[in-house]
Amino acid sequence: MAANTDPTPDPSTSPTGAPTGVNLGYAVDQLAQALVTATTHEDADTRRRADRRMERWGAVLRGVLDGKLTIGSRTPVKDLPAWVTPGVVRGGFATGSAAAEGPLLPHEQALATRMRVAADRAELFRHHLSKHGLTELWTLLDTGAYRVDLPEEAALLTVAWLVRAGDGEAASAVVEEIAPFAGRLRFAPQPADSAPADPSIVWRHSAGEVRQELAARRPNPQIEAMREALTVWNPFADELLTHWLATVVGGRVAERADELADEAWTARSRTLLARYTALADRHRHCTKHRNRKQNLAILRNALAEQLTGQGLTPRTRGLLQHAVDSMVRRRGTPGSPSHTALRAEQAAISAVPTHHGIARVLVARLAALPQHAGVRDVDAVLRPVEAGEAPDATIPVGTAIPDAFRTAVRRAAAGTVEELLDAGVVPSAEVLAMLVPQLAAASTAAAYRDPALRQLMTATYRAFRNRRSLLLLNLEHQVQLEELPWVRAVQAHRHADADTRGAAAGALRRLGELTLDAFPATVLPNPLVRELSTLGAETGLRLPWVEELAADIFMGTFSGKYLAAAQIAGGLLTGSLYERYYGIDYAALMAVDDVRNGRYGARTSPTFDALCGNRARASGSAGSGSVAANGTVIEQAQILTTHNLATLVGPAGVCPAGDWATLAWRAFVKAKTLAAQVPASPHPLPVVKDIAYAWRHLVFYLSMPGADPAEFVRTAHSDADGLPFHVQVRLRPAIGGLEHVVAGGTFPPDGTAAPDRRRLLGWSTGRHWMLPPRST
Repeated sequence: MAANTDPTPDPSTSPTGAPTGVNLGYAVDQLAQALVTATTHEDADTRRRADRRMERWGAVLRGVLDGKLTIGSRTPVKDLPAWVTPGVVRGGFATGSAAAEGPLLPHEQALATRMRVAADRAELFRHHLSKHGLTELWTLLDTGAYRVDLPEEAALLTVAWLVRAGDGEAASAVVEEIAPFAGRLRFAPQPADSAPADPSIVWRHSAGEVRQELAARRPNPQIEAMREALTVWNPFADELLTHWLATVVGGRVAERADELADEAWTARSRTLLARYTALADRHRHCTKHRNRKQNLAILRNALAEQLTGQGLTPRTRGLLQHAVDSMVRRRGTPGSPSHTALRAEQAAISAVPTHHGIARVLVARLAALPQHAGVRDVDAVLRPVEAGEAPDATIPVGTAIPDAFRTAVRRAAAGTVEELLDAGVVPSAEVLAMLVPQLAAASTAAAYRDPALRQLMTATYRAFRNRRSLLLLNLEHQVQLEELPWVRAVQAHRHADADTRGAAAGALRRLGELTLDAFPATVLPNPLVRELSTLGAETGLRLPWVEELAADIFMGTFSGKYLAAAQIAGGLLTGSLYERYYGIDYAALMAVDDVRNGRYGARTSPTFDALCGNRARASGSAGSGSVAANGTVIEQAQILTTHNLATLVGPAGVCPAGDWATLAWRAFVKAKTLAAQVPASPHPLPVVKDIAYAWRHLVFYLSMPGADPAEFVRTAHSDADGLPFHVQVRLRPAIGGLEHVVAGGTFPPDGTAAPDRRRLLGWSTGRHWMLPPRST
């Protein structure tokens, strides 16, 4: 998510060192929120995490103020080149540090100890370039037993491969470029126990990540207090009551010390008090026993007073008598049938296994698996508790794993993307985008013929995709993989041919089909667009994949690829329902040819920019420069380009597993679900935008061969009859507008529309017609 910045920023720099378009108030707000959490939250782990967020946001603000950081630039850190992975916090703000710096990691410490060199990265860098160090790196290349978590960690492995391949010049060039940072950054990988698994197998979270999540779960204080009360303090209160009942004469507790009991009773009294002290020291969850008004405390305090030898005061004896009477009246005498039945019921309650105990069983199971990969056999991890697994006797053999833990463990399921989609492990297009780099990496690296280099570049790609995006201004683009010095150095060893291009085209179609079939109503998230772009490039097709732009930092112009994407859409949709519904003149758009260098140095089309602005104003938007006004312009660009749908279906050749009409209906079902959420949503505008995305996809699918828009409209009207009234109110105008266009009608060019037939758009500078009127 982009920071809350002025929507039309001036590329100049403010006196603070930040571009004037960047509102540092966002960073200040984040710092303030972290401060409140760090100082007030009741959970210690939450406070520690908030402390770390405070440190990062504090670094952002200090870096801007002292001139070390330039927010909005692709090289935001003054002393770091673009290829270094920067530390990035929410909103794309760089922190001023590099992701690969910091204290030596355990494997670095171990290497320094083993090689008897100083625990210093510069010394380790020199070791890796020595004969012995290169030999160790060659061994890692041959076995594949290494991990690359950050792209920098692949640099020295790449140097070692170049040296072995006889390309000393390229190896020297890499070393020369990275050497100035040798004492600061990690450039070597971490050894692993084994080579990576099948690249077609992906996972959302690793076994180690889920294990850490479960290990961090703390016992529920209320549950633990209840269990302690039932298993420790209730039985002890019964012992005290039984002990005092031995002094009862004629229904009354004895009044004088010499009437109470013999030496055995006194010795038993001392034993009980000593046991209380030990129990209170060991069991700290339940504190009711410390309340002087509670019966257990009254019985205990009376016992302590009696042992002074002075006997009980009248007040104490009265409290004691009341406590004894009330305990017997409510529960019966200890040992009686009613009392025994009550305690048996409470024992059964306390014997129910706690989630904390079950989590410890799962932690042990996950710890036995490879920690940096997913779990291939999730069912084995989720089997009922077996003998010898429970950390104590509170979890019976055969105890089933609760649903909450089953959900957490299934997030580590490993399988093909299709298997994970079928298992419900991939709930959204955003989660799918997290998995795609694991697939795209293999296709991207296929052009490297040497197996060791191919595996290394696969690992580098996957690590590079973990790099968080920066907040960028002035149409700058994120750093590309080919800009890394070590990746650039091995480009000469790529040999793409028809086979690798065909494999990439197959992967592109597979990903596109999976996306349409699994999430037909969802706009493609930017990480997924990046992977599609990469796969498209591997096919030899330079397709114009367009990202979703942030309205709060929109620069008022689009790069030239938006025009190219719109023209692809025109080639597919000219004369279609989509063109008529959105009032597009694709024939005129296909004739535009004015892409040139714009005001920010990027290639743009003034005609396309103007068209988007004019269409936004014609749709009824008023004013300019606000975030909402920017959103209306961006939405028109999404409409004209179909936001990658036409590119997928046209040149990429993507077809859904089913038919287009089915996808259209599923998009309609999504729109219904979202429309039902509008009244209760604390933030209804994003919900309305998601409805508009779903509707745009619906119209696109109905424009494809084989779909019957008239039949769809009839079915949608009939289906709407069964919807709650508040959902009908929101969807009937959209259905009516679609019906109007299907029947040959058009929407007025000035943006006005009849209340019962509207064109559904997501952005509006006024109050959106889908929102309830403001209360007066």
